[in-house]
Amino acid sequence: MNKAELVNAIADRLNEPKAKVSETVDAVFDAITAALAKGDDVRLPNFGVFAAAVTAERKARNPQTGEEVKVPAGVRARFKPGKALKEALEAGRGPGR
Repeated sequence: MNKAELVNAIADRLNEPKAKVSETVDAVFDAITAALAKGDDVRLPNFGVFAAAVTAERKARNPQTGEEVKVPAGVRARFKPGKALKEALEAGRGPGR
């Protein structure tokens, strides 16, 4: 599902204009991004936790050439699914089931 499909699904479910739903979805994404940029976690009960994680510099290999490359240190977004989301996926409502 891409953003447009998400907006359409929410608009249909709530019977709201797609433009209004798109603004709301953008606002949610902006709020999550701002919180992570500040170093805060975003906890959504029964769904999961978004967190910013600091990664150390490391070495990796280019799979095409086999050449060793340096991956710089940085901050990455991480997501840990909540119990309800895990259970929904395990109950066969997820992909490939």
